[in-house]
Order: sequence, then C-alpha cells, then structure tokens
Amino acid sequence: MAACTQPTSTPTATRQPTATLTLSPATATAVPLAAKVNGEGITLQEFQQELERYQMAFGTELATDAQQTVLNDLIDKVLLAQAAQEAGYRVEDTMVEERLQQLADQIGGQAVLEDWMAQVGYTAESLRLALKRELAAVWMRNQILAQTPRQVEQVHARQILLYSAERAQAVYAELQAGKDFAALAEQFDPITYGDLGWLARGMVLDPQLEEVLFSLQPGQYSPVIRTAAGYHIVQVIERDPQRTLTAEAYLSYQKRSLQAWLAQRRASSQIEVFLTNN
Repeated sequence: MAACTQPTSTPTATRQPTATLTLSPATATAVPLAAKVNGEGITLQEFQQELERYQMAFGTELATDAQQTVLNDLIDKVLLAQAAQEAGYRVEDTMVEERLQQLADQIGGQAVLEDWMAQVGYTAESLRLALKRELAAVWMRNQILAQTPRQVEQVHARQILLYSAERAQAVYAELQAGKDFAALAEQFDPITYGDLGWLARGMVLDPQLEEVLFSLQPGQYSPVIRTAAGYHIVQVIERDPQRTLTAEAYLSYQKRSLQAWLAQRRASSQIEVFLTNN
C-alpha cells in the first residue's frame, strides 16, 4: 500500500497541500465512512489505519498533510480499481493468494508477515481486500501508462539569459540589427552556448516561455520574455514533430498522463468526503 510500510505501492498524482482534516463519522447508524467514491465506501477505520501506517513509515514530523495525502491516495486507488472492473479486469482469489505469498517470501516468511500485519494494523481480511484493490489499481495504472506516446513534437532551442531588463533589451536590439544569435549566446554562456537541447511540452517550467518556444520556426527568435529565472531571448534551431522522448522525459510524460487521467476521472465521478476541515 502506498501509505504503509508494505514493499509495494501504487504511484499517484502529485498532491497539492490542503487544509488539515479531522475525523467525523458519515452517519450514526451506518458503518462510518471517510469517503464514498461512485457509491463505493472507504471506511473510516480503513482511512485511520492507513493514516497510522503512513505515519509509521514516514514519521509524524515528515508526514506533512498526511491526512489529505492518504485520503487522496485511497480515492485514487478506488477510481483506478473501478475503471479496471469496467474494462473487464477481474482479480481472482488465487491472484491475491499469490501476492500474499510473494510478500511473505520478500520479508522473510509467513511468521514475519503476520508480525508485520499485527504491527501496522492489518487483519487477514483487511489485507486481502487491500491487495485486491491494489492489484486492480496497478493493472489500470499500467494500461494508462502504456498509452503514453513515446514520440512527441519537440524543439531544439537555445537561449540568452540575462538578469537586467535593460541589458536584455540591448541584446535584443543587437539581434534586430543583424547580430548572430549563436555568437551572442556564446558571449553569455561560453560552456553550452545557451543550448537547451531538445524540449517537449511540459519540460519547460514557465508556461509562457514554452508557448513562445513552440510558436517559433527554425531560425526564429523571440522578443525578451521575463520569467522568475530572469530575462530570456530564445531561438529555435530545429523542430521535429515526432521525436522519441528520452527515458527521463518519457517517465515524466507517463506521470502527466496518469495525473490527467485521475483529474478527468475525478471530475466525472461522484466523490463524497465525510471528513471536516479545521
């Protein structure tokens, strides 16, 4: 589970900090719920136990926004598992038993597994239910990640980065007067000559700078663009509409694909949270 010390986890989207949550039952008569996702409940007990496992794994001092992180993680798992079921994927009991055996083998045997379960608050039933949801969620996650394209539009660019608006405008004036961009870039960056390498969408931190970069044709350069890093003048050297992503960029694109899927799924789902903000 992602929020415990178990040696497996389901990657989820990056969380944004939210208000601290306090616990309150959904109703007085039914089984208390922390949340309900498309009619499927996440029990308050499950949430509390997962929160305890998360804090045991990361410590209460490091587990910033732990309650929201754990709740989001549980909701994401339910959304993924529900989508897997809709796609026709079924987690058989034999698959859960195989996973249990794998866990036992990984941590030193059945007795060690049972000790660990007792330490982190799992019963045999709750661990099986958690593994069943985890297996379905992982299957669906893998389907999403597998659909991430390996080839996307990219631009090879270079820049002149300055820290004074006046100096940047002066350099831009030199370019307008016919000064060679590469020669100017070398003056300000004699090591890399301002070469930014190949860039895909999402790899440029500033959205405005990215938009300008992808609007330029080879040989064209931009006006002065101000970002938090300084004053940029960028030039596109070449473009490729279908360039293969590097391994690092592909992992980043996969993460973005998963985040986008979860955001869309959340928007189209009925999610009720029975926890109150302080």
